[in-house]
Amino acid sequence: MIIQTSRFGGVEVDESRLLKFPRGLLGFPNEHEYALIQTGEGSGFYWMQSVTRPELAFVVCDPRLFVSDYAAPVKDEDLAAVEAEAADDTQFFVIVNKVGETLTANLQGPLLVGVSSRTGKQMVLSDKRFNTRHPLMRLPVRRERVSKTA
Repeated sequence: MIIQTSRFGGVEVDESRLLKFPRGLLGFPNEHEYALIQTGEGSGFYWMQSVTRPELAFVVCDPRLFVSDYAAPVKDEDLAAVEAEAADDTQFFVIVNKVGETLTANLQGPLLVGVSSRTGKQMVLSDKRFNTRHPLMRLPVRRERVSKTA
C-alpha cells in the first residue's frame, strides 16, 4: 500500500505495519489509522504516519529504550480496547518531540498497542513519576561548514 507523506512523498507500507486507533489520539480524535515506518536501519525510532493526512505524523519509540523501568498499569478494559488477551501481547510507544536540542518523550500519554490486533489506544496516566517532556537524549550539535573562497 502506498501512503502519501509530506516528508517523504509516497511510501510503500506493508499492511502488517498499519495501526488502528478507534478513538483517535489526543487532539486528533478523527484520525484512526496510522502506518508505523522505521526511521532507519536499526533505529528504535519510528514515524507513526496518518494514512489519510500526509502532514500528520509523530515520531514514536519504545520508552524502555531510554527508561528501562518504564511500566504503566494495563487494566482489563485497556486489554479489551486494544483487543489483547494479556499484557504480554501489548507494546507501549511514546510520542517523541524535539525541545531545543533535546529529544523528549510524553511518558504520561503512552500509546498501548495490541501486538496481534495492531489496535491501539492512548492512555493518560496520573502517575506523578512521569511527565509529558521527559528528556531522552541531547542531539549532537551540527556545525555548519565554512567554505573558504579565494
